[in-house]
Order: sequence, then C-alpha cells, then structure tokens
Amino acid sequence: MIDRVVLVSMHTSPLLTPGEGTAGGMNVYVDELARAMASRGVEVDVFTRRDRPGLADMVEVSARYRVHHVTAGPDRAVDTADLAAFVVEFADGVAALIETMDPPPDVVHSHYWLSGWAAIVLKRRLGIPVANSFHTLGRVKDLTRRFDDPPEPLLRIATEHEVIEEADCVVASTPAEAADLMEHYGADPGRLCTSPPGVDHTLFHPGSRAAARRRLGLGDGPRVLYVGRIQPLKGVDVAVEAFVLLSRRIPGVELDLVGGPSGSNGEPELDRLIRRVHEAALSARVRFRGTMPHRALADWYRAADVLHVPSRSESFGLVAAEAQACGVPVVAARVGGLPDVVQEGRSGLLVDGWDPSDHAAALETVLSDAATAGVLSRGAVEWSERFSWPATVNRFLELYGGIAARVEL
Repeated sequence: MIDRVVLVSMHTSPLLTPGEGTAGGMNVYVDELARAMASRGVEVDVFTRRDRPGLADMVEVSARYRVHHVTAGPDRAVDTADLAAFVVEFADGVAALIETMDPPPDVVHSHYWLSGWAAIVLKRRLGIPVANSFHTLGRVKDLTRRFDDPPEPLLRIATEHEVIEEADCVVASTPAEAADLMEHYGADPGRLCTSPPGVDHTLFHPGSRAAARRRLGLGDGPRVLYVGRIQPLKGVDVAVEAFVLLSRRIPGVELDLVGGPSGSNGEPELDRLIRRVHEAALSARVRFRGTMPHRALADWYRAADVLHVPSRSESFGLVAAEAQACGVPVVAARVGGLPDVVQEGRSGLLVDGWDPSDHAAALETVLSDAATAGVLSRGAVEWSERFSWPATVNRFLELYGGIAARVEL
C-alpha cells in the first residue's frame, strides 16, 4: 500500500498560474495529480525551488497535500537552462526534509529532466525508488524546433539519458512519447509506463457558449482560441499567421490568445507577434489576453468555436483534452502526443507540418461547416472521457506499488 508520495518539480511550482513564466500544462498535471492522490488518502509532498523572496517554507494546499519551497541558488527567477548549477543543492535540501518525514515516502515521482536529475541523487542517497515523467524531451524538441530557436543543451540530453538509465520507471503520457523514448534514447521498454494525464470533468464540461461569452464580455461572431505559453515551441507564430489568412475568408472572426511569454525568447516572441498583428491591421480582432487562473479557462474554452494547438513539440497537449471536455473541436499539429489526444475526424482535425495555410484551411472547415462542427463537438466530449484523474491515480498507485515492491526484494 502506498502511504506517502514525493513529487519533485524543481523548475516550476504547481502553485503558479498556467501560462505565466515557466508554468504550463506540467504545473496543472502536478497540481491535479497531487490533489487526486491526496483525496485517496495518500500523503503528498511536492518540492519546488524557491524562486522569489517571502515564500513560505511550506504551503498546505489541501488535506494531505503540501508544497515545500527549497532554497537552491538565488531566491529569484532563473532561466531554466541555468538551473542545472543548483540541482545538487536542491536535492540536498529535499533530502534533509525527506529524512524528517514519518512515515517516509514510498516513492519519488519527478517531473522534467532537472527534477529527474535531483531524484536520481535522492535515490542514490536514500534508496527511495524513482519514477520520472519528462513532459518534453530534448532530442525530440530539436527535431521540430523553429530555425531561430536554439538547440537544447548537451547537458540536458546527457542527463535525460542518465535518468532513463537509472530511474525505476519512466512514465510516458502517450504511446508516441514511449516510442520516442525507445527510438531516441534506447529506453528499456520493460521500465516504461504509459499513462495519460487526466481532466477535471467537474470543471471542464459542456456549457452554454452564449452564457460564457456574456460572462467574458465577448461578441457573437466566430472565435478561435489559443491557450499556452508564448514561445516558438508552442507555434503561436503559426496561430497568428493562420489567422491572418483566415480573417480574409471568415467575416468577423476573432482570435483570443491566452497565455504569457515564457523562457528567454518569450518576450521577443510576444513583441514580434504584436507587431505582426498590427501590420496586418488586425489589432481589433486579435486579443492577447495574458495569463488566466486554471479554473477561468473553462469559460474561455466554452466561448470558442475551435481551439488551435499548433505546437512544434507536444508530449501530450492538456489544453486539447480540456477543450474537448467542454465540447470544443480542436485543430492541432500532427506531432508528438496530439494524435492520441485529438481523434482525427471525431474530436478535431490534425494538420501535417506548420504551414499557416494548411492550419487556416482546417480552421475554416470547422468554422464554416456547422454539420462538421457539430459532429466534432459531440465527438470531443465523448473522446475526452478517456482522460480522468481518478483513472490516472489508479494507474500510478499500481505503478508506485510495483516499483516499491521491486526495491524491497
């Protein structure tokens, strides 16, 4: 039986608003997983780096779910690429806190390559079994990155190999990610587990589009929605360029971009996109909405006619699953885990590559064909039912129990 689980998320906290800085789908994943585990009676402790002054050492989020802020490096935001210098210090701080726990944790589940590195340090020192979820893979990101986006550092690639070699289990969100782990990293299939994230169906479910638009102060015209961080990896440039083309074909169509700049190239990317929208004379129809609390996204999904997910790399695509749960069709790039999250022709449309004209054509199909949109909307709700946090927790408790038992033998 699993009594206590440690989740490690060094570079970003589950307490952050998605779309803010480094916060995105992974933050939602860690937070929702912790809440769902705690609701099942499991003690859950999440460890993240202290990235600003004044943060409490520990935040009691809910019964049995706590977030610990560990000092490692300066108490300010540090670019993710520069956090490697503080991994061992972070692991030292986590280890000191784990040694005070009663009962001790049964397993450490780390998230992202930096946290995986810290978790392997903990395993070597304390003998606690480790499961790791990468969420993104350096080699895979490099395959489809935009020409002006820098390659992933060699240290990341080397660390990913080491974590894959030493973790007791590597968790993939989709079969596509599992295949990437085997093809690009030589991962042992016997130590791979495929388990998709869930969706909170009490929050994300169908509702009145008109009512959602009234609450948000939006008009009645056709609407395209993008939700995610603003950076080249997420393909926001494709979303904007596709909308420029779409605006010439669909009268009155508008685009809402929900999310903020992320990473060292986030601010320049946002500035470039704002200039492009101004050049196209679309400032009145393209709105940069900034970041939103996760719960607020439900109304934005319901207010949209279609969600656009043009990511260049995506291990899962949580926003696509959430939008579908709200009955919103998705147009997505056929990359990574998105073909597993979006069922072609049933819950959305998949586009090969990142040519804006191809994405605009798919968006136009949804917006101009009411019958197709209706089929996709109904299919989206049905398809989304396969993603649930209770099912995810069941799989993880079984996984944790298995790797803990192997360590005890």
